[in-house]
Amino acid sequence: MREIVVSGIRSTGNLHLGNYYGALRNFVKMQHEHDCYFFIADLHSLTTHPDPKMLHTNVKSILAEYLAAGLDPEACALFVQSDVPEVAELYLLLNMHVYIGELERTVSFKEKVRKQPENVNAGLLTYPTLMAADILLHRATKVPVGKDQEQHLEMTRRFARRFNTIYGTEFFPEPASYNFGAESIKIPGLDGSGKMGKSEGNCIYLLDDEKTLRKKVMRAVTDEGPKTPNAPKSEPVENLFTIMRIVSEPDTTAYFEEKYNTCEIRYGDMKKQLADDILKVTLPIRERILEIQNNDEYMRKVVAQGAEKARESAAKTLKEVKKIMGFRSF
Repeated sequence: MREIVVSGIRSTGNLHLGNYYGALRNFVKMQHEHDCYFFIADLHSLTTHPDPKMLHTNVKSILAEYLAAGLDPEACALFVQSDVPEVAELYLLLNMHVYIGELERTVSFKEKVRKQPENVNAGLLTYPTLMAADILLHRATKVPVGKDQEQHLEMTRRFARRFNTIYGTEFFPEPASYNFGAESIKIPGLDGSGKMGKSEGNCIYLLDDEKTLRKKVMRAVTDEGPKTPNAPKSEPVENLFTIMRIVSEPDTTAYFEEKYNTCEIRYGDMKKQLADDILKVTLPIRERILEIQNNDEYMRKVVAQGAEKARESAAKTLKEVKKIMGFRSF
């Protein structure tokens, strides 16, 4: 059964290895199995500290990276959020049925208030409504979300249910979380703890050149090495082995596992091999990113095509929503 899948793509920050092996490779597979709408969330970015000089540049950068990593504009609708004005109109209409109290209790809102007390704007408060508009506009049935977005998805279901109840309809489906399950891979960072993330500063970016990437891997945190055969691995060392299991051949990983278990491992050799294997993954993508970034005509065509697909779906939904709510033309 084909699902209608909607997912937003942040419009700031470069993609890293964790993004690639996390959601992105699943997006690439998903686009051929379901009706997918992937958008670059430039409107959402305005809730923090937008830089008008960088907004368009960031959108172009993210677009090039997702295309290079495998999103196919012929297989999915890949568009820029602000190119679909129906998003803003549904956002307005949904806000008429959303209560201030429930928005103020949102965990992400409370966190943002702490982080940017000088800029607690209405967009920040109503972020869950905008996310709901993105999803409900295409009457999505599945939404890939991270743990930090689960509360927002639950609110989207609540808003859909509330709309249906108020107007005595079953128009909006209640979208479910798209759980990648065993297919979801978490890449640890290079700092010895936690997952790979931009804010943690422990990333390998798809755009890193060879010299930069090798330097990052060689500086990865390890320990003094095992003192006894088959000793448990410390978290930093286990992190390196986790990355190696993902990017390297099984016999390569097995070789270094044996060296570790016999107390003969040289972390420098392991890191060199790991860097080689990561580069086999990232360098072809990097070359493609740079190629796409220099082709404005291609990117313009992609977003125009994506917006056309998205607006066709959005216009149908919005027309029906306004009819349900009682709007009539003279």
